[in-house]
Amino acid sequence: MKSYIIFVNALIYYLAYPLLFIISRLPFPVFYKLSDFVCFLLYRVFGYRKEVVRSNLKQAFPTFDEMKLHKIERKFYRHLCDLFLEIIKSMGMSKKEMIKRFDVKNIEVLTQFEKENHSAFLMCGHYASWEWMMSLGYHMKHKGYGIYTPIRNPYFDNLIKKIRSRHDAYMISQRTAAADIKRMEVNNQRGVFGFASDQSPRPKPLTYWRSFMGIKVPVYTGAERLARELNIPIVFAKINRVKRGFYEVEFKLLTDTPSKLPPNAITDTFTEWLEEQIKEDPSQYFWTHKRFKHAKRS
Repeated sequence: MKSYIIFVNALIYYLAYPLLFIISRLPFPVFYKLSDFVCFLLYRVFGYRKEVVRSNLKQAFPTFDEMKLHKIERKFYRHLCDLFLEIIKSMGMSKKEMIKRFDVKNIEVLTQFEKENHSAFLMCGHYASWEWMMSLGYHMKHKGYGIYTPIRNPYFDNLIKKIRSRHDAYMISQRTAAADIKRMEVNNQRGVFGFASDQSPRPKPLTYWRSFMGIKVPVYTGAERLARELNIPIVFAKINRVKRGFYEVEFKLLTDTPSKLPPNAITDTFTEWLEEQIKEDPSQYFWTHKRFKHAKRS
């Protein structure tokens, strides 16, 4: 059975790879025409997770009328297709092209820690192009690491790691992240560690619950707990889509002394800043996940 799974995984990968390679080399005008076509199929034909998206939007914005919600929904699906295809496109993008399309506004907020021989945690939400933020390595001396969930198909998992390392980013599995970061700190290996910290964790007895978009949900506190334990500074990354195919990120120091803050203060501030960002343009947030599946109903 195990050999069969390996064979199937390999077959899917080697059949898909030529198409992925071709997509990655398409000129941008053609590339976004393809994205429009994929969006038509995903949204109009197959209705991919449409019920989830609509439920999330209605819960997050209960005062919006149907017309406004529908407009956000349509813009979101266009952005969603761009986002996933842009992951593939980054396979064929040069350093010059990536820097042109992902503008880093104030990298000094991060690089100040290099001078002090400190690592930094970078917290962001699943908003705009968190994927192209892997290019931060072009702008700093510290290595950039992304905490991620490994893909079940090992061939695609290796491809994702290869794509990101092409742009000076390295991946750490969320399963081993705490141990890996602690080991690196002990060995004086400093870096910038990126956490997408808006997951919806499964509730446990000690889970932290708080309001997110007006709904009480369990929230992820892993980045905060590790930062407080190791006293690693935390920076918020506010990523934004400037126009199609162009993004920018602006950094904001959340704290440079996390060990001195009370429990959950970092998570609260991060959540509040992310909420403000989502309200500026809801279409750039990742609404296909069941963000409120564990919500407490009063």
